[in-house]
Amino acid sequence: MSDELPERRFRTLFISDVHLGARGSQAERLLDFLRTHDADTIYLVGDIVDGWALQSNWYWPQSHNDFVQKMLRKARKGAKIIYVPGNHDEFLRNYYGTHFGGIDVVENTVHTGVDGRRYLVIHGDIFDLVVQNARWLAHLGDKAYDFAIQMNRLVNFFRRAFGVPYWSLSQWAKLKVKNAVNYIGAFEQTLAAEARRHNTDGVICGHIHYATIRDEHGIRYMNCGDWVESCTALVEHEDGRFEIITWTDPLRRTAPVASVAARAA
Repeated sequence: MSDELPERRFRTLFISDVHLGARGSQAERLLDFLRTHDADTIYLVGDIVDGWALQSNWYWPQSHNDFVQKMLRKARKGAKIIYVPGNHDEFLRNYYGTHFGGIDVVENTVHTGVDGRRYLVIHGDIFDLVVQNARWLAHLGDKAYDFAIQMNRLVNFFRRAFGVPYWSLSQWAKLKVKNAVNYIGAFEQTLAAEARRHNTDGVICGHIHYATIRDEHGIRYMNCGDWVESCTALVEHEDGRFEIITWTDPLRRTAPVASVAARAA
């Protein structure tokens, strides 16, 4: 399937937390997703490149380069691509307002939906107290997270061998550990409050690797998820409907797409 003839085309595509340069990045699955999904506007919502991982151990396979080239190629062909850096690619925060190969780098931005509703687009790490106030702890947690991802790959190696579908060990742990659940809830509430502060109708973010669409107290909270654990993207249909698409199965092009959907009201 060529880039010019995707099976599904959307008004807008939101991708976050690809972590290029980290061994846990599932860039191959993202490339597979992009072969059949496209949009006129693409938001890269932070942590696309993992500068933390590259500083400690250089890792840049062909698939990671292929994703960068694909984005540059889309920009050259007229797609609007907006990059909102996160904490792992914070080196790009020195380049707000600049353009790299047709890709705009901004601190945050506002996306306007089909129905006129406005959504703050931001990575979200600036509302993570650990990242902001205890960076050493954040880096330590990042190492522990990398170990969990390696275990996740091992688990799924055996699951594939027995013909069992992909399963995220770390996602399961997040939902089972009370503190993690509380952290996710607090993060969502804080981002919703930030959307209100910007006088927007909702927020679109990443950072915590937990994709969801949630309406709470008149604010729509949407998280893109990631391409390390859950392999999810947020899309906006031409009719204004938002949907989370999960792409954990390489054969999913010929299978029903699992998703969580919500229509813009």
